[in-house]
Amino acid sequence: MTGGVFDFSGRRVLVTGASHGIGRAVASAFARAGADLAILSSTPDIRIAAREIEADTGRPVTDLVCDITERSAVRSALSELPELDVLVNNAGLERITPMLDLGDGVERIFERIIQTNVVGTYYVTREALPRMRNGASIVITSSIWGKTGAADFAGYVTSKHANIGFMRVLAKELVPRGIRVNAVCPGWVRTRAALRSLHDVAARESRPEAELLEEILSAQALPGLMEPADVAATYLFLASDHAASVTGQAWNVDRGEIMV
Repeated sequence: MTGGVFDFSGRRVLVTGASHGIGRAVASAFARAGADLAILSSTPDIRIAAREIEADTGRPVTDLVCDITERSAVRSALSELPELDVLVNNAGLERITPMLDLGDGVERIFERIIQTNVVGTYYVTREALPRMRNGASIVITSSIWGKTGAADFAGYVTSKHANIGFMRVLAKELVPRGIRVNAVCPGWVRTRAALRSLHDVAARESRPEAELLEEILSAQALPGLMEPADVAATYLFLASDHAASVTGQAWNVDRGEIMV
């Protein structure tokens, strides 16, 4: 569907956090739509993802290995790229961080989440902006938890609220260059991170994972657990000329779980 509706031929796109999950699905969708694609991750499996996307779409893909929490590493990785038309800030970390768990380990995880989801997104954007053409587009992956809250996820929820605030600042600040900035707020999607969170919460509550998942999905207006590909088209829309009048917005893709 995405390849037929959207045409990114001749446009250069960078997707971070694209080795699996939502980032991988979004990257594949841009490639199918004809984009000149670069993908980035902190782990070497990004190279496998790149070769698989190439095989699936027939499009060349540049792969970059970079820990986005390290400023010098971000500068070095993005120095390999030419001008950009689209930046998808998708790289992120989701882990449980219970406030009533007083162990030092929770604090280290909290700090790593903020460093990755907030500071890392800032570093990538800072380095990408000089390479972005006037009229380009930035899309940030937030979460429906960036508009609400969830017990035991202080680090992740805080970071996703911050992503939306950062997006709104950029949307205002980049107007002179015609760069539009929006966020996508996915609900529950079948990703490694979401399934790990499901496992962790179920363990803390001494409940079967299947029971907890059924309860979560029952809050949706539309049934079923989304797959990563189910959210990809929203990223292409927001980055495309179809959304030329859309900026500063946080779009829910959550099957009606929250309606704000």
